[in-house]
Amino acid sequence: MNGSDKEFDIQRYNPSMAETWNRFVSQSKNGTFLFDRGYMDYHADRFQDFSLVFYRKGKIYALLPANIKDDVLYSHQGLTYGGLIMSEHCTCSAIITLFKELNTFLSNLGIQRVVYKSTPWIYHKLPSEEDLYALFVVCKAQLISRDISSSSNSGHPIPFTESRKSGLRKAVNDGLTISRSNDIATFWNILNDNLNAKYNRKPVHTIAELQLLMSRFPENIQLYVIKKDERVIGGTVLYITPTVIHTQYISACSYGKKNGAIDLLFDYLINIEFKDTHKHFDFGKSTADNSEDLNQQLIFQKEGFGMRGLCYDTYEWKL
Repeated sequence: MNGSDKEFDIQRYNPSMAETWNRFVSQSKNGTFLFDRGYMDYHADRFQDFSLVFYRKGKIYALLPANIKDDVLYSHQGLTYGGLIMSEHCTCSAIITLFKELNTFLSNLGIQRVVYKSTPWIYHKLPSEEDLYALFVVCKAQLISRDISSSSNSGHPIPFTESRKSGLRKAVNDGLTISRSNDIATFWNILNDNLNAKYNRKPVHTIAELQLLMSRFPENIQLYVIKKDERVIGGTVLYITPTVIHTQYISACSYGKKNGAIDLLFDYLINIEFKDTHKHFDFGKSTADNSEDLNQQLIFQKEGFGMRGLCYDTYEWKL
């Protein structure tokens, strides 16, 4: 233990803890499969892991997926969102104490700064913002970036705009079809061509990485494709969590774009396939350059599917 005056025993994660870590994530009130070590560790060579495990009275109370670079601790830079993973038994008072002791723990190790990505509330199975309160009252943390995503609530659906409905009619008239697929290579090539032509960049994941992750999490990572006859002309990779369907990648070839392929795809996914299974659809961020550059065309398209604003926030504090 850290001493009788400490409420928490803070330990660095090591691979021998993987099974226990994963079990806690699956039972937590705000964890998703992104925090499973089978997902986090696929790119372990790119980050110096500094994930932390918080014990209270001999039992795990919370986890913090993290990495370290120089003298800065980051909510894991390989993940879209992060922050403290908590059990349903966590209380506000205890989380305040946890952050006090975390800051002392990190300071004693010579860490100067913490960069913390919170998990957007739609991913919570239960309300889980005790950490945000502790960041304010304990850490005096500053909001350093705010990206905007576009999300929906199945309990209050907003109809597609006329432009999206027009594309849907084109797709139906053209005989396009939607199906689940494992042909990630064909979709990735369409995605890569589009990203390279428009932004001169590649997808975050390689074909091999997506194939690996899909094999590890077949129920959480799924590919849906649009076909013209038997030819794949577009699709989306979905990240499926208990409360959210997140579109990790969306893309269509030029033929698909002209003929409403994406409109048909999301009409099917939102209004048929996942209509009664999840609370939210999340289309992801439409911002770049440290959240200050809004891609107006991209967010307009997402809003056309009835999506509305959701923020992904990052905080920072000095020790």
